[in-house]
Amino acid sequence: MSDFRQFPAPQEEHPGLFGTADRDLEFTEADFDKIRTLIYQRAGIVLASHKREMAYSRLAKRLRLHGMRRFADYLDRLDRRPDSSEWEAFTNALTTNLTSFFREAHHFPLLAEHVKQVSGPVRIWCAAASTGEEPYSIAITLSEALGSRAQQAEVLATDIDTDALNKARQGIYSVDQLEKVSEEYRRRFFLRGSGARAGMAKVRPELAAMVDFQPLNLTASGWAAKGPFDAIFCRNIMIYFDKETQARILERFAPLLKPDGLLFTGHSENFSYLTQSFRLRGQTVYELSR
Repeated sequence: MSDFRQFPAPQEEHPGLFGTADRDLEFTEADFDKIRTLIYQRAGIVLASHKREMAYSRLAKRLRLHGMRRFADYLDRLDRRPDSSEWEAFTNALTTNLTSFFREAHHFPLLAEHVKQVSGPVRIWCAAASTGEEPYSIAITLSEALGSRAQQAEVLATDIDTDALNKARQGIYSVDQLEKVSEEYRRRFFLRGSGARAGMAKVRPELAAMVDFQPLNLTASGWAAKGPFDAIFCRNIMIYFDKETQARILERFAPLLKPDGLLFTGHSENFSYLTQSFRLRGQTVYELSR
């Protein structure tokens, strides 16, 4: 894209700020309860009781788009049409995408050391890709650690939110979002925007080629993700699931990892008592139980 050029020799993305919207649409406690039930059934997400205003704010846009005035009508239509494309928009609206480049930075040196010991092609699965910052951070780490071997490396990046994945595929970010990316990495892995794209940056094609973005629901019965993987990143997504769902997902991760593979989790997630398949190796890093 001609608007992007070589960089010359901060800010974390927010999921959105939810003010109290003017209630121009009918929204009852029963409607909120049904939203919580539907999103749990569809995506395994446990929507906390204090998320009422968030649910109204995000879904009100869908009702207005369809010319509806009552949440009950919208939710009943969803319930009656399990194959409707509107389910995708409903799920996207209730998905939170809080991410940044090199978030929880202690994981990336561990990943670099791990993949240096891999003799064949390296495969990493990023199971909560959001808008792309995490999988691109993984790809940069692989490029640094593997050198010319990085051409054989693959990062599978999945997420249930198709809107977030579309942004991730574009690979365009504000320069502020590159706050945690070193100047050297900015020059090597990003193109600087100019003209209408001033203040923006785009992931270089050779880095983007390492990442395959695909939609995937972690609570679905079948996964498109096929192992074996050298590492799985599943960070800061399990907190939205109940313990039963967490345990089920962890058991499904285990056979997809290589025997010496690593599972990277979020800082607020502890799975030591949920599964017999993994044991804690380090700070929020797990390995398969022997």
